Formats: sequence, C-alpha cells, structure tokens
Amino acid sequence: MSERKGAGGLGSGRSRLRPSALALVVSVVAAACAADPDTEVLPVESAFSGGAGTVFDKTRDAFARPLANLKGERRDDFFLGNAVFNRGWVTAPASVADFDGLGPLFNATSCSGCHFKDGRGRPPEKPDEALLSMLVRLSVPGRGVDGGPVPDPVYGEQLQENGILGVPHEGTTRITYVEEAGAYADGTPYSLRRPSYRIDDLGYGPLAPGVMLSPRTAPFVIGLGLLEAIPEEALLANADPDDRDGDGISGRPNRVWDVERRSAALGRFGWKANQPNLRQQNAAAFVGDMGITSALFPDESCTQAQQACREAPTGATPQLRDLLSAQVDFYMKTLAVPGRRDVESREVRRGRQLFEAARCSGCHVPTFRTGEVAELPELSNQLIHPFTDLLLHDMGPDLADGRPDFEASGAEWRTAPLWGIGLVKTVNRHSYFLHDGRARGFAEAILWHGGEAAPSRASFAAMPKEDRDALVTFLESL
Repeated sequence: MSERKGAGGLGSGRSRLRPSALALVVSVVAAACAADPDTEVLPVESAFSGGAGTVFDKTRDAFARPLANLKGERRDDFFLGNAVFNRGWVTAPASVADFDGLGPLFNATSCSGCHFKDGRGRPPEKPDEALLSMLVRLSVPGRGVDGGPVPDPVYGEQLQENGILGVPHEGTTRITYVEEAGAYADGTPYSLRRPSYRIDDLGYGPLAPGVMLSPRTAPFVIGLGLLEAIPEEALLANADPDDRDGDGISGRPNRVWDVERRSAALGRFGWKANQPNLRQQNAAAFVGDMGITSALFPDESCTQAQQACREAPTGATPQLRDLLSAQVDFYMKTLAVPGRRDVESREVRRGRQLFEAARCSGCHVPTFRTGEVAELPELSNQLIHPFTDLLLHDMGPDLADGRPDFEASGAEWRTAPLWGIGLVKTVNRHSYFLHDGRARGFAEAILWHGGEAAPSRASFAAMPKEDRDALVTFLESL
C-alpha cells in the first residue's frame, strides 16, 4: 500500500503575502469594487470564442460539434474520427481486427470512456467507486533519457487499474478528503476539501521507494486544433521566467521530447504541458490509457516484472492503424469551441472587470490569433479567446503534486484553458475543477490557487459577496 497526502493547507496555513503583494491586493480590490460596467467598459470579447469555427450550442452536445466552418467531405472526416473516438476496444484476437488489442493493462476501453461527450472527467463521488475518468501518473526521482520522468520500475509511468483476462491489474486508487474551514474577508464561511491518495490491491508488489503520485482528471478536448495553431512566438512572448517585470507572474514554457522528430519541442498539451502536439498526445493516450500501440508508440506498456502482461495476446502490431490514427487526429483538431452566453449582460461585464482587476488574466490570457495551418485552413488566422497562455506557473504547495515532468517542477501546472468551462455542468453533470477535481465549483477552484496566483486568490477572498458572484457569473459565461 502507498499513500500520499497533499501539502500545506488553506484552512490552517494560508500563504503570507509580502508587504508589496498585500498593497497590490488592496489596490486591486479597491479598483475592482469601484468598477462600474456602465461607465468603465472593458472591450467585450466576442461571443465567438473559437473564431469562425465557434458553435452556438448550450445542450449536452456542446463539446461534441465540428468546427462551424468545416464543410462538405471534411465534415464526413470529422464523423469518421468521432466513431473511432467513441469505439470500444476489445481483447485480441477478435472478429473485428481493427478494434482489438485492448490492454493487456488499461484504464479505459475507449477515448470517450474518460472524455465523456468530449468533456471533463471527475474524481469518484463515493469511497468505493472506481476511477472512471481519472488516472494516476507514477515516477521516481531523476530524469529519463528523453529528459522526462523516470517510470516506476515495476508499474511504469501510469497506474493501470484494469487488466484483460489472465493479467492482474496494477492496483486500485482510493481517495479520501478532509474538509478545511475558512472564511472570506466579509465573514462568509467556506470549506475546501483536501484529498489524500492511497493505492490498494497492488498486483505486482510494492511501489518503488520515493515513488511520486500525480492524480489527473481527464480534461475536455474542445478547441485543441486552435491551441496547436497558436504560433510558438506568440506563446513565448508571454513567458517571463525571471519575473523581470516584477508582477509576481513568471510563466515559462515546458520543453519536452518530440518522439517523431527526436528533438526537444515546446509543450502545449496535458496538465503539465508535457506533450508537444496533438498527434503525440493522442498516441500517448492510446497506449497509456488503453494499451493500444501505434506507429509512434509501438511497445506495450508492460514492464519486465509483469510477465503475464508481456505474454498476453495483443493482436496486430501496431494495433492503431495509421488510417485510424489520422482519423482521430483530424477529429481532435476539428472539435469546435462553444460560443459564450450573455456576453453583454451587466453582471457578466462587471465580472469580467473583476477578473481583470484581480489579474487573473496574467495567466489566463484572453486572446490569441492562430497562424497558418496549410492542411486545415479552417484553423488559420482565427481570433480566439481561450483564456490560457499554455505556460507553466508555480501554483504553490497546496496544489503541488511533487512530481516533475520534463522542465515542469512538482509545483508547476500549465494554465488550463477556460473557454467552454461554463458548460461543464450541463455536459458532464458535475462542477469538479482543477487537475484532480478537488474543487466543487469555481469559487473553490480560485481559493486553491497559490504561488504566483496567491494575490489573485487574496483579491477574490477580499471581495464582497456580490463581486464574488459577479466574477463567477463571468466564468459561467465562458
């Protein structure tokens, strides 16, 4: 059995602000409280969050639509990819050879098993519930030959909670929470739940000494083609690793390994920006989550200690044929972003001003323009509003997983895109946020922010209730 608890605590050990940071918070809150959307109007971002490809859908299918500017046969290609994304893989040998080869170890049997309706996963809601759209990354101290994490020598880089017939699963993750009480500046109480993680039923003996665990919920997969199309120089323009401007925000890029090019590249995807492009992100998910090999990752995720896994039938190699891989890649690139709602309402506009005044946009950068994408002109030259910089930021000890990933430290996370986040409750029937789903709504997510975001968190905590509600209303409009 292995157990890891979160560090620090908001309820019992809030970050102390330097005098300069405290003064900044006071001035920010004063400016925010004085803001009047009728007289001090910030530019209203277009409701077209994803440029010309934006879809206006407020239903449970809001995350599952093709780009609005995708026409003709290319829409057919989208739905072919959608079929592969939703198809369940089975154990080899099977009568449907295109979709056999599941496992031998796996977390899910389909892409949509984690990304239900292309949306966000969640942690278990009951103590004995299995991880259905969440996983745990593993590594031991050090750096691999590619500069990335060093896998656990027995269990690899990801805990596989399922195995095909005859192959023992690796373990079962159990999550428990401790409620920590706090209060806003106006006296309104709140409670945050701090998670602890325990691995039971280990199938191959103990985890390695010093193993690091990093729980991750599945993120939504909308707009990924647009994020990939943002020019690298536009992202790097927001990097300030040494905080030369003194604003307390020092975002920096993650440099990761591009398997196909066999060279270092800018990381864009994943909770720690540990994947450089969608092709590699998708292939890594196939092999890591379902045990489905591909041209990029031709080897099963069985370690030398897992004899039954190595001897199990796997079907053709690689199991994900190039055609199916290309169809999934096309699908992921052309999933649309839903448009915003109520962008010109007084409450949303006031919340937008408060978001800006609290300097949330220092990391959640509202707007970019995509570059040229020769093979997908629908993604080219689009003015988009993802509210992310795709850079790494130190989020403080409360959110730290303690697990480095390439150049990302154990306390750093990629800024999560916020577009579409207001529809998660509609699409996925939950409001669990942050990398491990500990936050039960937008307010709790903000209150967990530390490190570079501590002044923004303090600004939010100092706001009167009507201002906090307005900021949340703005987030619900995204």
